[in-house]
Amino acid sequence: MDKKYKIILASGSPRRQQFFKDFDLEFEVRLKEVDEIYPDHLKAEEITNFLAELKAKAFDGELAQNEVLVTSDTLVWLNGKALGKPKDYDDAFQILKSLSNDTHEVITSVCFTTTEKSETIFDVTKVTFSELTDEAIRYYLDNYKPFDKAGAYGIQEWIGLIGITKIEGSYTNVVGLPTEKVYNYLTKLLSN
Repeated sequence: MDKKYKIILASGSPRRQQFFKDFDLEFEVRLKEVDEIYPDHLKAEEITNFLAELKAKAFDGELAQNEVLVTSDTLVWLNGKALGKPKDYDDAFQILKSLSNDTHEVITSVCFTTTEKSETIFDVTKVTFSELTDEAIRYYLDNYKPFDKAGAYGIQEWIGLIGITKIEGSYTNVVGLPTEKVYNYLTKLLSN
């Protein structure tokens, strides 16, 4: 594959960084602090699209001609409400309690930015949890500390193994990146 663009991944997430390593594509990680605040009227993928694009704007004027910046955002959408990263232990407990015995959507948006253009894609996966006991939730929070994860859980961790009964859509999207869509977009871009 022709290396027309150098890939810049703007994510501190170890899971997203691992996916990029697994793509066998060369990339560099560049991080910037961004306040993840969005207008109240936004819903579902409008929120993740807005935040992925907001993260890209932090790099305005800094990209070289041959660089493509990849920014992303993931949230859990339950009954018309956005569930981001938990504020603390109690918040994480309440989030998992609300996901128990219900189906929610995990939405990830990915923004690709070059000096010429910016394009955002997103993916939605439906995830169903069985009934989670308070003991199971506490065990998970105490041992896995998922406080950096949207919806207060990682599907690839213990809670996913014991609690998820059904998944419709991309598994990797729930981990934090719709890898098939991202890889296809990048390979098209890199080969043009």
